[in-house]
Amino acid sequence: MKYDLITIIGPTASGKTPLAAALANKLDTEIISGDSRQVYRRMDLGTGKDLVDYTVNGHEVPYHLIDIVEPGYKYNVFEYQRDFLKAYEEITAKGKLPVLCGGTGMYVESVLKGYRLLPVPENPELRASLEGKSLEELTHILEGYKKLHNSTDVDTAKRAIRAIEIEEYYKQQPPEYREFPSLHSLIVGVNIDRELRREKITRRLKQRLEEGMVEEVRGLLAEGIHPDSLIYYGLEYKFLTQYVIGELTYEEMFLQLETAIHQFAKRQMTWFRGMERRGFTIHWLDATLPMEEKLEQIINLINTNN
Repeated sequence: MKYDLITIIGPTASGKTPLAAALANKLDTEIISGDSRQVYRRMDLGTGKDLVDYTVNGHEVPYHLIDIVEPGYKYNVFEYQRDFLKAYEEITAKGKLPVLCGGTGMYVESVLKGYRLLPVPENPELRASLEGKSLEELTHILEGYKKLHNSTDVDTAKRAIRAIEIEEYYKQQPPEYREFPSLHSLIVGVNIDRELRREKITRRLKQRLEEGMVEEVRGLLAEGIHPDSLIYYGLEYKFLTQYVIGELTYEEMFLQLETAIHQFAKRQMTWFRGMERRGFTIHWLDATLPMEEKLEQIINLINTNN
């Protein structure tokens, strides 16, 4: 196969996880999660892990990058790239075609772009040497590191200095820390009608509350995790924590959380549409199609485009 990866994306409640699991089962492969919150252990209902989805026809589809860090930790995109690469190499070493599935656009795009993002510390000496230079001079210096494809790095002197700082840092790193494999991925998006998405979000929120999402948050707080640390994760953890500590009534919590999830789903779609503008080809499938039909379309795309 010429593809290095199959990527399944879509907004929350679109059904992307069951589709990815069914596809992975059909291809006899494994899934890498592309979700920024499912990395946390014991944060299950609030992150919508739905681990039952990974069992297809009695077969457990192996998955990676779920339940890998403790709550309270601030996992980031740099760590995600590192962990993704490790999981990717483990799966491909078995001769399998990995399936990446998730709704965190930044995480997904960071591994599809083919370059590694590194957390770059400040370089006081370099900054001092660049201080006082004109924007034109800074632009010329930056052009010595890379070809400028757009002007965003040189909007201001401050941004130009930061861009030079980043390029200088990358230049000093060993190649294995700078390079990220360029992955040729088939990208499939699950497209769900806005009204149907809203209906599913509300229904799923009610279901997860009934299944004990409030108790999940109470348990995390009882472990000694500070409320601010849970609020940091946003959405369910923000509003449920505010409810548990008495800042919101149950009704306020529900209404505000429901609205926030609807807004989040809209932002996810905005990101995916942005990916298309940035040059990614996304093959959109109707979420309401029967599973077998969706799988057939993906298999056809794999065979046609290889």
